This record gives sequence, C-alpha cells and structure tokens, in this order.
Amino acid sequence: MEPIHILLVEDNEGDIILTTEALNEGKISNKIDVVKDGWQAVQYLEKKDEFYDAETPDLVLLDINLPKMNGHEVLKHIKSNANLQHIPVIMLTTSSSEKDVLESYKGHVNCYITKPVDVNSFLEIVSSIEDFWISIVQLPSRIQH
Repeated sequence: MEPIHILLVEDNEGDIILTTEALNEGKISNKIDVVKDGWQAVQYLEKKDEFYDAETPDLVLLDINLPKMNGHEVLKHIKSNANLQHIPVIMLTTSSSEKDVLESYKGHVNCYITKPVDVNSFLEIVSSIEDFWISIVQLPSRIQH
C-alpha cells in the first residue's frame, strides 16, 4: 500500500496531536501536513505565499469550526475549483448539528464524522478513516492520466 498525502485542517492543538499520532501509528506511513485555519487551507491548496511548493493532498480532513474561514467555506472553495474538486474531503468535527451535516453534504463533502469526546473512541475513528480511505478506497489522485 502506497502512502498518501493528507491535509489536516484543524485549529485545536489536542486534536492535531491525537489525529497525527493515530495516523502515524497506522499501517501505512502517510505524509501529513497541518494548517490551523481556513484561510491557510485555501492558501495551501492554491499553492500561494508560503505554500508555493505545497504538494496537492490526496485527502483532506477538515474541521468546521475554524478561524478566518470556516470549514463550510473551505469545502465550497475546494469543490468549486476544477483543480481541487476531485480531492475527497472528510468533515471531522465536534459539531453534530443537523444543519452542519446537511450543509456539508450539500457542499459535496465525501463523508461527515463527529469527533467523539472520549480519546480512545477518537483514536478508533481516525484508525477507521485510515482503514477505509487509505487501505480500501482508490483515490483519484493516484490514477495516472
């Protein structure tokens, strides 16, 4: 199994540590980049300013509650950009609001996962993301044109 490049868009330091540790302990050594607000995520994906040499990720893990631009705005940017819209986006957030779930799917998110409060449950969720999205699913960026 070939490693994939994941962009984690998350502002909570504890969730960043848990997510990256869980992914790093997985079966595959994935490349993980982290940005801490929605504006940085867009700059990263557009390869602007400090991110001019950023690699396009194979998968985006996106929080909703972010500074500068929220996750819905970032999702809209990704899915309306012809160069980015093929990238699977997983909304990984504390919000279980029906409004957020619906808005995310209307924005073409690939899946919506509510972060559990319990650390062990959170680690299990991240592990299941890896099992499914990295080990099972064929990602579009891996298909040669």
